[in-house]
Amino acid sequence: MAHLCGLCLALRGDHGQFARIATNYDGLVISVLVEAQAGRSEGWRRTAGPCPLRGMRTASVAQGEGARLAATVSLVLASAKVRDHVADGDGALARRPVAAAARRVAGRWDRAGERSGAALGFDTALLLDAVGRQEELESLAGPGTPLLTVTEPTETATAAAFGHTAVLAGRPGNRAPLEEAGRLFGRLAHLLDAVEDLAEDAETGAWNPIAATGTDLAEVRRLCDDAVHGVRLALKDTEFAGEGSGRLAHVLLVHELGRAVDRAFGTTGCAHTSGQGAGTQGAGAQDTPGTQDTPGTPESSYGPPQSPWINPGGPGGAPPEPPHGRRRGLIAGCLVWTGLCCTCQVCCRDPYHDPWTGQPREGLCHKCDDCCDCCDCCGNCGDCCSCDCCDGCDCGCDC
Repeated sequence: MAHLCGLCLALRGDHGQFARIATNYDGLVISVLVEAQAGRSEGWRRTAGPCPLRGMRTASVAQGEGARLAATVSLVLASAKVRDHVADGDGALARRPVAAAARRVAGRWDRAGERSGAALGFDTALLLDAVGRQEELESLAGPGTPLLTVTEPTETATAAAFGHTAVLAGRPGNRAPLEEAGRLFGRLAHLLDAVEDLAEDAETGAWNPIAATGTDLAEVRRLCDDAVHGVRLALKDTEFAGEGSGRLAHVLLVHELGRAVDRAFGTTGCAHTSGQGAGTQGAGAQDTPGTQDTPGTPESSYGPPQSPWINPGGPGGAPPEPPHGRRRGLIAGCLVWTGLCCTCQVCCRDPYHDPWTGQPREGLCHKCDDCCDCCDCCGNCGDCCSCDCCDGCDCGCDC
């Protein structure tokens, strides 16, 4: 939350209040990586004032070059997304006056991102060039086109952003492994978004890379599992500031990425058993993404589970969920969310159901920040797991 709020406030400070709508979960990873490599120095946090999204409470938030780079990248990529929606004529953007206004906003964000990127030594033209190729590649893609040809611009953009965190942190030796991690992170973001949108895109006739290239979902899953494995290996080659400084980066880029893949494909598994994830799918699991709803919360590539609507019922059950394909409005969702909080279901129920979308959610008390919780340990934890990732964990094992 410190990095998320830091990103939001950096957007406001550098680019104005309206730019805060570009805040996203993917962007905060940039801030996390800079801090993990540079270490916590004086002035690495500041106390921010009350905010409605924090229940009007103050908070300690990240600041500095990491947050500013995250803001720059988020703003430029948001501008590209706006132009993409304009080109597709999505929703209100199909109307010329609205589309013209959106183009002006996107152009202003491009120029603002270019200025702030230059101040950090980061050339945002790399991002704009990569994103600019996306539309052309999509227009040329068809059955038989390699899926990774379509994901290349996203991979290139995120590789550049991840690599520059090493420059800001004064660790040039980390640039190559972090560029590799960023490339695979971008691939995952693109593929998981395509999996989650597959059913909706089929209904609306929108372009989807999986459907357009005719790629089998088993192959998509293999690419995702390989990307998670590659990110883990790249992080092992990255030098962080000190003991425990890379813990949050590890949780986000190893554990959460693996969980995101499992959620998108409706399976369960461990982030560290990469390459085996596809084998954990149950019967008919490959059909799951095509029959599920699109996520309704801003989790970006760390998307929520894509499962059919479930009405748990029973003692202590959550309120009845909206019918399939429908979502609660803002006020109704807030009322249900209040009820879930007052009955402790947000903390203790596993899963509880998102008050707006009905998607299953993991209760806060069931979330795991200790890396060995995901490992396949022996009874006495003396021969802990095959993941080789437990350095510095607090579980007491000697792996």
